[in-house]
Amino acid sequence: MTVDDNGRPRAQYGLLTSIAQEAGVSLSTVSKVVHRRRDVGTATRARVEELLARHGYVRPWERDPGMPRQIIAIFRDLSGPYTLEVARGIVDAAGELGIHVVTGTAGRRSISQWLKEAAALGAVGLIVVISMLAEEDQRLIVEQRVPVVLVDPLSAPTLDIPSIGVTNWSGAKDAVHHLVGLGHTRIAMVAGRAHSLAGAARLHGYRAALEEAGIAYDPAIVRSTDFDYGEALAATSHLLGIERPPTAVFAASDAQALGVLESARQRGLRVPDDLAVMSFDDTVVAAMASPPLSAVRQPIEELGREATRVLLQMADGFPPASPRIELVTELVLRTSTAAPAKNLCGP
Repeated sequence: MTVDDNGRPRAQYGLLTSIAQEAGVSLSTVSKVVHRRRDVGTATRARVEELLARHGYVRPWERDPGMPRQIIAIFRDLSGPYTLEVARGIVDAAGELGIHVVTGTAGRRSISQWLKEAAALGAVGLIVVISMLAEEDQRLIVEQRVPVVLVDPLSAPTLDIPSIGVTNWSGAKDAVHHLVGLGHTRIAMVAGRAHSLAGAARLHGYRAALEEAGIAYDPAIVRSTDFDYGEALAATSHLLGIERPPTAVFAASDAQALGVLESARQRGLRVPDDLAVMSFDDTVVAAMASPPLSAVRQPIEELGREATRVLLQMADGFPPASPRIELVTELVLRTSTAAPAKNLCGP
């Protein structure tokens, strides 16, 4: 379900704002009383409850005894297999617990606006997937003590806001170790952007594997792009056109790996005979690629499930065990990787 900008929820939010002003407290304090959180003083709670009753405010989940609790899941966009698999994990985990999920994007509505929406809807908290949190957003989350869990944030959040991801560094290192073990020494990388935590960690894992194998890092065969098919296609076309092209390419995502495959096809190169291709993600498209992609598998659906579990735990007043939770990756080998052809091997 998506949220309409009109109608009763917005009116309810306006009422809560008025009650906060009348009680001489912040909107976040009113929200805590509405959600019956325990970190509000007795006298303040009584004053706010009296005003809620006087103005006829009805908690959203009390309008209908059968109405479930709600959480809000915010995505950068709603395209691509990664997003869909995370969303499925959130929805399935919430559904098993009788929790309703409101979905939306950060494209047209800021995180601060979604925080207001959470108050209007009576949602217990937010899950924010692959988004950049501005300092102001983080300040509001911390000050209002709204339960928020981040999945693969683009920038490092404050330790007060828990985040969930995967073992990006070690997963990337395993992928490159596999290519080295096949005999490749000229291994390129189509990496993510430097500002992306996941992208940076995967690049560092790539470099660590090369160092362990005694292979010098060559920035000429590393290109940074968004986790995007078109940009990866262009980047790989450049890599394959240099004087000493790579015999293998490690792509930081499935979307980028598909761009690598298409670039190889356009040049008449066979994968894996002429070019080995390794990916990171292992979404549903990896097994359907031609040839099927060897990949570092993220437990993507489990990311959504874990985020839901942590969020509900926080909503019940229990902080997460750690501000950063990392789920383990695994290597899945298919037919896009093989030993390099002898006439293409670098020194």
